[in-house]
Amino acid sequence: MNHPFLRTSLEQLPEEAFIGDGISFRPIRTDADLAYAIFDCQLNEEQWDFVNPAGFSIGRAYLHPENHFPCLILNENNQPVGFIDLDMWLGQGTAFHWSYYIDREQQRRGYGRKAAQLAVRIFKSVDPDMSIKLSTEADNLKAQRLYLSLGFQKLEEMDGDDLVFGM
Repeated sequence: MNHPFLRTSLEQLPEEAFIGDGISFRPIRTDADLAYAIFDCQLNEEQWDFVNPAGFSIGRAYLHPENHFPCLILNENNQPVGFIDLDMWLGQGTAFHWSYYIDREQQRRGYGRKAAQLAVRIFKSVDPDMSIKLSTEADNLKAQRLYLSLGFQKLEEMDGDDLVFGM
């Protein structure tokens, strides 16, 4: 189900809403941003089966711009370290969702946790009553531990063969 004002709501937030603790999000607006997200930001080989590539999320944003907000994840020095798409849940029920990853050269520095915390804060500022749902492969134990540590709960619902976590 769609939330017709997600992109508009995100665009209306002040710039400060996209700044967290040592991390920030910047909407993809230039060719250089797009090139970083699609080509330069790379996953470790063992993560390939766990994450949709940025091009897939950006393609969805092209097809359904009202429900997607693709951004670069920037570190404290304003350097890109990853990609995130703030979007609407495509599964059962209405909820916010995100898909993201941190470049393999930038992992194990806390950026993933900080980006997830910032995404939660942004969504709660748009609609504090809206659920947030995330899905992950059953084998992606690292993501599952992160979601649980952030206050998400594993739901009975499945997204295809992926586990679903909700807040």
